[in-house]
Amino acid sequence: MPKITFLPHIAYDSVIFGFSDGELKILIMEYHNTGLFALPGGFIQSNENLNDAVLRGLYERTGLTDIYLEQFYTFGDVSRFKPEVMQTLLEASGVDVKKMYRWMLDRFITVAYYALINYKDVTPRPDALSDSCEWYSIKKLPKLILDHKLIVEKAIQTLRVNLDRKLVGGNLLPKKFTMNELQKVYEVILGTKLRRTTFQRKMLAADVLKRHEKHYSGKAHKAPYLYSFKKR
Repeated sequence: MPKITFLPHIAYDSVIFGFSDGELKILIMEYHNTGLFALPGGFIQSNENLNDAVLRGLYERTGLTDIYLEQFYTFGDVSRFKPEVMQTLLEASGVDVKKMYRWMLDRFITVAYYALINYKDVTPRPDALSDSCEWYSIKKLPKLILDHKLIVEKAIQTLRVNLDRKLVGGNLLPKKFTMNELQKVYEVILGTKLRRTTFQRKMLAADVLKRHEKHYSGKAHKAPYLYSFKKR
């Protein structure tokens, strides 16, 4: 088996969004024996496409292959170069930095992606350097390493811009959902309450939703319709 080599000086980081209990959440890794938290990320193999590397990393952390994925920004400020952080992470996992992983202490530019997944489909899995991979509310994030807080903020900003244009809200829900569930996704992304009638009128006028059967939960006269996004 040929030795796996990685591209120097370039990495990726993923902001993996899920929606649960009325909150927008993201997956966060906690590294072995350090108390340090970070976004799921990784490196690109020498013979690997960038998008394929990100999808590989997402599969390793979520077990999913069919994921809505968007590249949204590249972070390359000199201030993000802190080799002591990476050295701490590696040494805490018993990795001999000097022998095989010296290249990981160099300066890296990271290409950032956001992913939108159905929360219920995921069983988060930590990687070889991590103790845990868990969901955190965007309102209650732990302190993150390097510029990962900035990456999260930029991802949320981009998500808001793309909310209508790319219909990203539907990717956080099951294939069929109620209008109320869709409205809640919009509200947590935008960070504000919306009027029910105004929101429903807007979504129906946009002609992007397909109406299905009613969702019965015990009270037939109050059963809401189910919807899905029309394929484009």
